[in-house]
Amino acid sequence: MKLSFYGAARQVTGSTFLLELDDDYRILIDCGTDLSGKEKTEEEHEDSFGLFPFDASMVNLVMLTHAHIDHSGQIPNLYREGYEGQVLCTEPTLELSEILLYDAASLYQRKLKAIEKNKKYSKKRKAIKSGPYYLSSQVNHAMDNFVPLSYNNRFKFKDKGWVTFLPAGHLLGAAHILIEVENNGKMETICFSGDVGRRNYPLLPDPFPVPEVDYLVCETTYGDRQHEDNEDAEKRLKEIIQECCIDVPGRLIIPTFSVGRTQALLYTLNKLYDKHEIEPIKVFTDSPLARKSTEIHEKYSRYLNDEAREIKSLDDTLFDFENLHYLKTNQESQSIAYHNEACIIISSSGMITGGRIEHHIAENIENPYATVLFIGYATEGTIGYRLRNKEISEITIRGTRKDVNANIRSTDVFSGHGDLEDLVHFAKQQNPEKLKKVFLVHGEIDSMLNFKTVLESEGFKNIEIPEKGEVFEI
Repeated sequence: MKLSFYGAARQVTGSTFLLELDDDYRILIDCGTDLSGKEKTEEEHEDSFGLFPFDASMVNLVMLTHAHIDHSGQIPNLYREGYEGQVLCTEPTLELSEILLYDAASLYQRKLKAIEKNKKYSKKRKAIKSGPYYLSSQVNHAMDNFVPLSYNNRFKFKDKGWVTFLPAGHLLGAAHILIEVENNGKMETICFSGDVGRRNYPLLPDPFPVPEVDYLVCETTYGDRQHEDNEDAEKRLKEIIQECCIDVPGRLIIPTFSVGRTQALLYTLNKLYDKHEIEPIKVFTDSPLARKSTEIHEKYSRYLNDEAREIKSLDDTLFDFENLHYLKTNQESQSIAYHNEACIIISSSGMITGGRIEHHIAENIENPYATVLFIGYATEGTIGYRLRNKEISEITIRGTRKDVNANIRSTDVFSGHGDLEDLVHFAKQQNPEKLKKVFLVHGEIDSMLNFKTVLESEGFKNIEIPEKGEVFEI
């Protein structure tokens, strides 16, 4: 067998792994968008088959760990390039992928229309048209081929080949993928971790134990650090709201991701309001995508943790409370600028790279009574990254320069990624003596090197940190 690493190799995003079995049956595990902003090298262009460094028409099956765009975002293009097979995933992953992929297609169309208006940007228009983008019609075609599987169901995908999706935490429906194949009369097993979730996280179950395997492909996002905030999420959020909205009446603006992070935040707010632990200030949620995602979380509440399912059985809702207001139109979104009482505004994107959050930041960044609270990861170079790291005293947003007078805060209590301790716990479910090889992916190189050192101290051997495009015989 061969295992090739075409994404998330020595970087966080773009997960794409190709497993070729001994009978030339080819399985693609994830097909994600590279969000790093790195340009392809000349060698990568020369080695590519269109948009991919492999022939999409030769792939037999896709298995998807979860819906986040850095794992699912290039699936429509896979079909455009000749893929004709199915995409196996869990039910929630199917529905969350659908709204995320349509959103990505819509964003591309808006970008193209804006560029078409200005002929000066012909080079940019050409780059976008030839880039890794797609239309809603291509999302339609892709979604017709998604096939949902239940957790813990050993599914036979070919003769002498089985797959099992195990709960991974991290996001609704996210899975560790366990593949078993009979290779030359001998059973071989390989696990792709996907993104390892955080234990005791709001809403989601803990990552499920993985049986002993021969090969492990493990993410390393937090491979060199622990979470800074170890407080209970309710307690930490209550403290922040008290300081930012009640002790000194002000606005709390929270840039966040629409799928997953927003729901964990709303769930925690719902519990605080239900227990009357904070004053009933208004909460505005301003993201159409987040609204759709919240409906999917309600629909698939059986995939959530025991506490969430118990609350759902008693109250019939996990995310709605008296002072919560969903903003639907752009006019409603913009009118919040005139709301003169203390409030919480939750909007996307989490990195402040487009979306309605730009309006809220532009309106409030010069207000010393406003607080911008970051609860998620922000890529280097984005406004979110520069604000979170307090690198700038002014920003240019929507074409206007603004002084940064608002308070900037951050917490990782809502991070959906397991930290170093969680990753070690996940890896130690394996027997170092039986494990033939560990491949570290989905992390910055410093994180990978540190995690490799930690694993070696725990007795693990044969640990690889693949380069992009590297192929291993297994």
